[in-house]
Amino acid sequence: MADQTKKRYVTSEDLKKHNKPGDLWISIQGKVYDVSDWVKSHPGGEAAILNLAGQDVTDAFIAYHPGTAWHHLEKLHNGYHVRDHHVSDVSRDYRRLAAEFSKRGLFDKKGHVTLYTLTCVGVMLAAVLYGVLACTSIWAHLISAVLLGLLWIQSAYVGHDSGHYTVTSTKPCNKLIQLLSGNCLTGISIAWWKWTHNAHHIACNSLDHDPDLQHIPIFAVSTKFFNSMTSRFYGRKLTFDPLARFLISYQHWTFYPVMCVGRINLFIQTFLLLFSKRHVPDRALNIAGILVFWTWFPLLVSFLPNWQERFIFVFVSFAVTAIQHVQFCLNHFAADVYTGPPNGNDWFEKQTAGTLDISCRSYMDWFFGGLQFQLEHHLFPRLPRCHLRTVSPVVKELCKKHNLPYRSLSWWEANVWTIRTLKNAAIQARDATNPVLKNLLWEAVNTHG
Repeated sequence: MADQTKKRYVTSEDLKKHNKPGDLWISIQGKVYDVSDWVKSHPGGEAAILNLAGQDVTDAFIAYHPGTAWHHLEKLHNGYHVRDHHVSDVSRDYRRLAAEFSKRGLFDKKGHVTLYTLTCVGVMLAAVLYGVLACTSIWAHLISAVLLGLLWIQSAYVGHDSGHYTVTSTKPCNKLIQLLSGNCLTGISIAWWKWTHNAHHIACNSLDHDPDLQHIPIFAVSTKFFNSMTSRFYGRKLTFDPLARFLISYQHWTFYPVMCVGRINLFIQTFLLLFSKRHVPDRALNIAGILVFWTWFPLLVSFLPNWQERFIFVFVSFAVTAIQHVQFCLNHFAADVYTGPPNGNDWFEKQTAGTLDISCRSYMDWFFGGLQFQLEHHLFPRLPRCHLRTVSPVVKELCKKHNLPYRSLSWWEANVWTIRTLKNAAIQARDATNPVLKNLLWEAVNTHG
């Protein structure tokens, strides 16, 4: 009782007031932490904390942090506790499941998937070099371009896994693999990936907070974008102007062609971040890695005999990676969306609503990089991909218990759902006479959430 009287309390409403830069409080298991000054040092970036500030973030903290992270919290504790702290049945079951996985050592058993994948990448790279440098046949060059695209896909999966620290047990080794598989091999900065990807995970399918849904003027998954909403991630307005209206009107036709050259956008985004005024962790290392890519790739292309073959080689290699770009869209474009910041109290619910799994045979897991289990990955991002198929039935059962969606579609079905979502928005974008009234009615009838 004596310890209890020493505690200082705030209510959940009081906590909500501390949600702005310079005044950022969060609570974890009822204890309040002041992260106002520490936010810039957060390894996961500022966006994750800014999106959840003023709330209980226990579920998100458990999802993203190993047990060792709990030891760093005490120095941030401001002495307060949340008086009306409440744990929902869903959160209680989620935390129990995470604890069970941890007890079984699933987060620490990395498996050999990365070793096999990197070996495959090495073999493909050798075949590409041989095809370009030692062969004169245009067909050999085309096969090399296809292999290069497949190499980039598999390398990106390794970069993704290492970005979630599920590849090795040591941080320096993970960072090295991130830079090699991301910056050096694919030309896409791991710093850019972390910046956007962490925000995506935290604010999964929030129209104004999740950068992975903000593709104006090319694509719009919801008519709510027609109101020129402000991106809270980029800090700018996503203007729905005549150009956007025209492009979005045909987005269900342009989706696949755009995916074929989508890699160019990733290169542009990488340069925009690395040479911006934003704080970029390991900026010099990231730039060095990008320079490695932009040295070997143009040099490789230069060995082709003429400009026609060079153009075809580059285009084919980029087009092959469209398979991966499409997959990322399938996992989210047709899922439920919402506006506003994420709510720490419905972490599990938001992840189930904002994701779609892709069903496939186990021998195809390499092709999808484990991300066909998108919900499982979002709920347990630290779980190595070799365990995602194992935990899938347990996650499905938990969703069933709490009457939450668990959607697992075939590759074909997922494409149909995605194109249908894009087509629905495209039809509304074409209404130039009275767009607001009709779009509001459409949104009311066909809302994603």
